[in-house]
Amino acid sequence: MAKILVVDDQPVVARTTQLALEAAGHQVLVADSAEEGERVACAERPDLMIVDVMMPEGTEGFHLVWKLRQAEDAAVREVPIIMVTGIHSHTELRFYPEKTDGTYQPGEFLPVQGWLDKPVAVDKLLETVAGIVG
Repeated sequence: MAKILVVDDQPVVARTTQLALEAAGHQVLVADSAEEGERVACAERPDLMIVDVMMPEGTEGFHLVWKLRQAEDAAVREVPIIMVTGIHSHTELRFYPEKTDGTYQPGEFLPVQGWLDKPVAVDKLLETVAGIVG
């Protein structure tokens, strides 16, 4: 199965995600900040990353994605990323369009392969991961 890096500053969320992915047979690495996520991504070269948008200093998840997309190492630069966020349940703000006229393609808004809203149902998480890493 896949090596997956979970980057989330909430230990309960990170651990729950880790357990669900490990139960599905994946190897899971966990980082609790964008900085640690970047270090682990560069060192471990995961097959997929699951990154929280909002961490202690704000939208650190976005900044992490842009840093990774500028990496010299192609394995790091091109790692598939799923973003997760809980902000949509608290505000009208959307980080991605809910509906589209067909001209918007996944990854054009932010170069990632998927979005999940917190709380993430385990079946939706596993379905999204399987759609990306098989």
